[in-house]
Parts: sequence; C-alpha cells; structure tokens
Amino acid sequence: MPADKLEQLRALLRSYRSCLVAYSGGVDSVFLARVAHEELGGRALAAIADSPSLPRRELEEALAIAREFKFPVRVVHTAEFENPSYLANPNNRCYFCKHELFEELAPLAKAEGFAVIAYGENASDIGDFRPGAQAAKEFLVRAPLKEVGLTKAEIRELSARLGLPTADKPQMACLSSRIPYGEPVTPEKLRMIEAAENVLKDFGFYDVRVRHHELKSEIRNPKSEACALARIEVGAAELPKFLENGLSVRVAEALKAIGYAHVTVDLQGYRRGSLNQPALLKRAEDAATSAV
Repeated sequence: MPADKLEQLRALLRSYRSCLVAYSGGVDSVFLARVAHEELGGRALAAIADSPSLPRRELEEALAIAREFKFPVRVVHTAEFENPSYLANPNNRCYFCKHELFEELAPLAKAEGFAVIAYGENASDIGDFRPGAQAAKEFLVRAPLKEVGLTKAEIRELSARLGLPTADKPQMACLSSRIPYGEPVTPEKLRMIEAAENVLKDFGFYDVRVRHHELKSEIRNPKSEACALARIEVGAAELPKFLENGLSVRVAEALKAIGYAHVTVDLQGYRRGSLNQPALLKRAEDAATSAV
C-alpha cells in the first residue's frame, strides 16, 4: 500500500539524520524534498542544478514550489557543458551529467554536514536505461524512493494527498535528451528546443517533446540558413487537437521563426524514453550474446 511505503520512507529519511536532496522540480524530487523536510526540518536541504539543459520555466517553478512549501533550496551551477564527453552526446550522456551534479553536491554535503545525498530514482525506473544510476553508485548517493519500492504512480498518488502541485505534472527530462545520441549537444540547440516546447505549452499541450534533428545538407531548406528539423511529440490523446483548426500550421510557423527548417509531428505521439529504445535493444542483444 502506498501509505505503508510512505511510512517506510519517513523512517528511512529519519535514519539518515540529515540529507541533501538532488532537486529538479519534477514529480519525484519535489515529493522527496517535501517529505525529507517534514522529517528532518533544517537538517534537510534541496539543491537544484542550473545549466543550459534546464528550462527557465522549470527552474522558476521548482523554486516557487520550494517557497510555497517552505523547504530550503540551493541553486548550484554545474559545468557539464565544459565536458567534451557530455557534449559528444553518447548514449550514456546522462552519466556525465549526473557525475557532474554529484561532484558538485559531494563537497557541499561535506562542508555543511549532510550525512546523505539522495535523489529521486524510483521503483518504476528499474529496467529503464539510466546511466546516471552508475554515477549515483560511484558517489554513494541513495535512492530512498526506490529503496522502499515506491512507483511513479504511487508517488503521484501520495503527492496529491500532500497537496503538491506536481502530482499530475508531465514527465520531464533535461533538454539535452531531445537530441539524438551521437549528434552534438550545444547551448544554441537547447535554446531552440526550449523555445519550441514553450510554443506548444502556450497552446495548451500537456505532454510535449520537440526532438531536434540535424539535417544533411542535401535536405536543408535552400531558402533558409536553418539546418535542423523539429519532430514534435505530444500526448497521443492530444494529437487530434494538434491537427484541428489549422493549429499545426500555426505551430509550424512559430517553430520556423525560431530557426527550424522543417517541422514534423510524430504520429505515435509522446512516449517516455523514445530515444532510449536503441540503447535498450543493444543492451538486450549484448546480454543475449554473453549468455550464449
């Protein structure tokens, strides 16, 4: 039962005596930060990493939630964009991001006497391709939500009981996750992606991703210097809205004004981790080969 797991979580957090929570403003980290503050008071601190991969609206909302629920939050500035391995965008890009985050949080925790660093991985993440978990393991970062077996659905249910505005918040990942593995990550690409997703959100779409694809020279728009294609994903239930009343044309015009040469929509709609599917398949194939 979710209520039983919540009590287990509370007991686990109390056992830490003090805790630094890696905070993003998403469903899991807001819930974790709120419960940690309830159990540990001033011996709990949330820390949010600010970099070009974090949308400005997400940062503002995360800080606003912390103010509303009166738990302390610290903004730390991470430097993953100075790491060539991160910018090259390999399929374990998240490892370099999380490594940089925990490399910033570890000395903060030590300097201010926090016994444990925790982050928001949950039981629903088991089996997903999550290279960031390796970085957490290296820095001995705890995943209390996963440890007590809380799933994403249960975290949403408990968040609603606690009155958290993130209870029904859409899944969110960093902006770099919109760029296919192997295509370089740059601040300019992320600015375009953020602006494009803001267009869709301002039109009232809930589940939103704009995948940013570099175009080969032969398929670029000859009338424009733009060299990227936007592949829009919205929730499957939202696709009819996208295709009605000329809205798709208005969206396309707005995204071209941002700098996209071509704008497309994925008819399968948004699905979590769609860019991870090749990596998951490769991992399964490697496991099958090693078992032979």
